Amino acid sequence: MFLDISQLVVHYRGRSRAAVNGVSLGLRAGEIGVLIGPSGCGKTTLLRSVAGLERAISGTISLSHEIVSSGRATGDVHIPAEHRRIGMVFQDFALFPHLDVGHNVAFGLTHFNHAEREQRIGEVLDLVGLGDVRKRYPHELSGGQQQRVALARALAPKPRLLLLDEPFSNLDVDLRERLAHEVRGILKQAGATALFVTHDQLEAFAIGDRIGVMHEGQLHQWDDAYELYHRPATRFVADFIGHGVFTRARIAQEGENVVVHTALGDLSDVLECPLPAAYVNGVCDVLLRADDIVHDDAAPVKAEILRKTFRGSEFLYTLRLGTGETVMAHVPSHHDHAIGEWIGIRAEVDHVVTFQPE
Repeated sequence: MFLDISQLVVHYRGRSRAAVNGVSLGLRAGEIGVLIGPSGCGKTTLLRSVAGLERAISGTISLSHEIVSSGRATGDVHIPAEHRRIGMVFQDFALFPHLDVGHNVAFGLTHFNHAEREQRIGEVLDLVGLGDVRKRYPHELSGGQQQRVALARALAPKPRLLLLDEPFSNLDVDLRERLAHEVRGILKQAGATALFVTHDQLEAFAIGDRIGVMHEGQLHQWDDAYELYHRPATRFVADFIGHGVFTRARIAQEGENVVVHTALGDLSDVLECPLPAAYVNGVCDVLLRADDIVHDDAAPVKAEILRKTFRGSEFLYTLRLGTGETVMAHVPSHHDHAIGEWIGIRAEVDHVVTFQPE
């Protein structure tokens, strides 16, 4: 692995709980990793530890097979941030307002001679699509352009690793998603290895090769977006990623088939279904995503619309079954039903995700 974090623990003085607690993850050269989780989960602390701005209590951080941080038990190594050859992009861009774009990008190129510096400035500005704004000042640029200048400045010294701390949080929603795709393309074209922190799932899905979900200092899963959504490793990941609910179910062996009995009817011929013996009396909680629930007026199961959110091409309905349980459903937007109306629904599930009942 190009970036290898092993059993990392980071404590803040005066706090009983570790900010980062036993985290392990790896990135290959050229991969983009994303850390996501609720506020205070430890994702920014982990990023700062990789940067060299926080010391490890235990565990190790290796970069290109060189240990840059380790706790006392593993050698007590702490290479200063300025010697790690790591680039950083912050949420406030941190551009110098009194310098034009070219001089902002040149700020970290003091070890280049004049000709090399001029060539590198041109290369990275062309890379981010801003070769024609070199003489402009930050206040003359849009928010998206300023963010790309910050990215160019971070890439200019050819860092071993690029760290991005919620770089789009100050931009409007539409621009954030578009810029996330653009930045991914820029990083891939540059062959950069990057670790990115965000609280926005759409950003994470748009930019990341590997995504880590953190909660209370622990890394619950480090995987690609598809696996996080369809095969969450923990109940927290299942609840945090995407839209879905847990509903009570009972797994039963009926002849040669395993059937999952739910309030929406029986689920059969499903993949990856555990055997009934995996749970006491076969009783478990099954995860139902919004895209597992289909609006079908002919279905025998009816549900009351509690809430609806318009999303252009679809509504996100929150529905209450006759049993009192709730489910969520994505419904095409031309199916515009009123709150309080009862509609028919059915489950279309090709694989089940189950957890111990709560």
